[in-house]
Amino acid sequence: MNPIVVIPARMAATRLPGKPLADIHGRPMIVHVLERARAAAIGPVAVACAEPGIAAAVRAAGGTAVVVAEDLPSGTDRVHRALAALDPAGAHDVVVNLQGDFPTLAPEALRSVLAPLADPAVDIATLVCPIADAAEAATESFVKCACAFAGEAQVAPALYFSRLPIPWGEGPRWHHIGIYAFRRAALDRFVALPPSPLERRERLEQLRALEAGMRIAVARIAHGPFGVDTPEDLERARRLLRPREGAP
Repeated sequence: MNPIVVIPARMAATRLPGKPLADIHGRPMIVHVLERARAAAIGPVAVACAEPGIAAAVRAAGGTAVVVAEDLPSGTDRVHRALAALDPAGAHDVVVNLQGDFPTLAPEALRSVLAPLADPAVDIATLVCPIADAAEAATESFVKCACAFAGEAQVAPALYFSRLPIPWGEGPRWHHIGIYAFRRAALDRFVALPPSPLERRERLEQLRALEAGMRIAVARIAHGPFGVDTPEDLERARRLLRPREGAP
């Protein structure tokens, strides 16, 4: 595999406008995410952004940024458009779509998303972590994945995704973490597909791939990063990323 990591970012977040440039201890959030992706060391990293201000912040931190159309329907479409400029020759056969609001992401978690692609039949890889309790399972914003790991296996097929607490019955439930590794051909196919009925119903774009017969597999990790969506989330990120006393 020859992966590239592309981070989609735009300023027009409803609950936290200007989110990518939100300050976390003197650096924009998008720069924290960029640095986490670089630390994973799985391939080059670039930001696909809708506004020049984000590109300027990324470039000031020594990163690569591509400005793409603001009116694209999703972050995945933004990644695909940027990829055409970043790698027109198609040297990178795997594209990691990393959300720009995961400033606490552990680099090893990003490396884990590549594991399911060891199976050549898998089109798209993503991550899950255990759901802690019934309250999380009932929370719509915690997207659930119907999957089952055989014994100590770290990878499993993804059968369905929902905002409801699936699957039914006793046993673990898994929280889907919105980080994806696409095979290049799978990404090309995915963005060419129209939104599917279940995608529109659940408001989950990964269902478009499943409805089209594409294979998604998940790797499990112990703990997922949290996405920064609100001012309260931003304050939590600042607390978690506060420099330790005596640190250089």
